[in-house]
Amino acid sequence: MRCFCELAYNGTRYVGWQKQPGQASLQETIEGAFSTILETSIEITGCGRTDAGVHARQYFLHFDFPFEGEGGFPEAFVSRLNKFLPQDIVVRRIFEVANDAHARYDAFLRSYEYKLCFNKNPFHPETIYHFPFAHKLDVQKVQEAANLLLGYDEFFPFCKTRSDVKTVECQLKRSKWIFDREKERMIYYISANRFLRGMVRLIVGMCLNVGLGKLSLEEVKLALDTTQRRLPKSWSVPPQGLFLTEVRYPFVE
Repeated sequence: MRCFCELAYNGTRYVGWQKQPGQASLQETIEGAFSTILETSIEITGCGRTDAGVHARQYFLHFDFPFEGEGGFPEAFVSRLNKFLPQDIVVRRIFEVANDAHARYDAFLRSYEYKLCFNKNPFHPETIYHFPFAHKLDVQKVQEAANLLLGYDEFFPFCKTRSDVKTVECQLKRSKWIFDREKERMIYYISANRFLRGMVRLIVGMCLNVGLGKLSLEEVKLALDTTQRRLPKSWSVPPQGLFLTEVRYPFVE
């Protein structure tokens, strides 16, 4: 039986999703909890490989288990599983899917948010990036930089170097900034069918550089128009402001 598991996590204490020798990863931590309760080795496959310090409000994984009862795992199993998991990981639900369903390859839309605050706040340094230069930003140019991306489907300038991806094509559905002066923060929203390694943090850095006058829209456009061309000035913003917020599948409500 193949099952999907929906969960959320704070990625601050982890080196990212993927297992790495001698370091705390989300994948290893969750596999350990499943394996302990089910009393057998469980391997899980996630919907993506979030980097160290990146969070997820919605995340899916799949695993296989020869469950003998009817109707799949009982509701009490989720509660028990959460008791074995640390406080910064919570499982929302577990449900049966087709045997060939895949948490990574079957997702047709992913959405991220990146949060920045203008003033230092001691209560959420792990989940929002303190950006003290907001007063210097040209917010119109920041928004124009985000809008510019919607006209493209190849994003080589926003893929980390030494990445092993076979294609840099992505179909963007949303790229927009929301500025909240009253709460002294700004949030970037982006949705696409897939993302390149480090893509969102590089895009956020690009938008901020444009807004600060360190990079022009013409330079961004030239890099996007020219195959295999990097930006003259790249900035991958810190991970703590980044959240995976939604993952959609054709067979999941």
